[in-house]
Amino acid sequence: MTSLSLFDHTAFEVSELVTKNYSTSFYKASRLFDKETRQGIFAIYGFVRFADEIVDTFDIDDQESLLKKFETDYLNAQHQGISLNPLLQSFQIAVNKYQIPYDLIEEFLNSMKQDLRKKQYGSKKEMDAYIYGSADVVGLMCLKVFSNGNEALYNELKQPAQKLGSAFQKVNFLRDLKNDLQILDRSYFPGVNSHTFDNKAKQKITEEIRLDFQEALKGIRKLPQNARLAVYVAYKYYSGLLRKIERTDAQLILRDRIRISNGYKSLLLGLAYVENKLNLLQ
Repeated sequence: MTSLSLFDHTAFEVSELVTKNYSTSFYKASRLFDKETRQGIFAIYGFVRFADEIVDTFDIDDQESLLKKFETDYLNAQHQGISLNPLLQSFQIAVNKYQIPYDLIEEFLNSMKQDLRKKQYGSKKEMDAYIYGSADVVGLMCLKVFSNGNEALYNELKQPAQKLGSAFQKVNFLRDLKNDLQILDRSYFPGVNSHTFDNKAKQKITEEIRLDFQEALKGIRKLPQNARLAVYVAYKYYSGLLRKIERTDAQLILRDRIRISNGYKSLLLGLAYVENKLNLLQ
């Protein structure tokens, strides 16, 4: 193994560690990919996770400058073909290997910048534009890995991939509603705040997410075999979380972060495996 290939291997291991530490559910699902696909997905996750950390978690005075530096460091890595930041190194390798368009990356970074400046989304159009940049394009980046150069497949599954990204993001918004409203003073759902979020408002949102999931499933069924099970497991996890949110009173969602147990996740994993094996994805 040459020193550079050792460095690349280490960079991908760091991206995997970030995924494992920040999202155990996504990590477990991603372990079902073949090794090559798994590396690409971990590289994407590490990049988007740390950009999101900058705007949501890091308690510093100048988050905007840090995000700008992160973007500049990525562009330099893309130009030079190397970065001493292992997350950027693995990501730029994946971008080149799977021909991920820069406009997807730019849209994502623009949404992260928006999180630093915008707290309220006054219309569905505004929210959808934010979700496109923060989640839909991530789904499209992953689809580039899954399609692996098959442009016909990529174009066929673009819309379902975006719907899956939207559904995941909206479930995250509901799961993190307490933190967004009370700590970050941020509201993604138009007209929703601590006073207006009730069971009727929750039902309207969850019905919309259900429609996103229905469209997304059509695309999951058409994914290559080396990607389908892992994506379906993630779909089952998030569908399970949505079901729990649907059964939880709105006031409890405002008080606690909603989670599903590890035991239930294991059950969903088993169901997903059997349903995928029998080609009964639902």
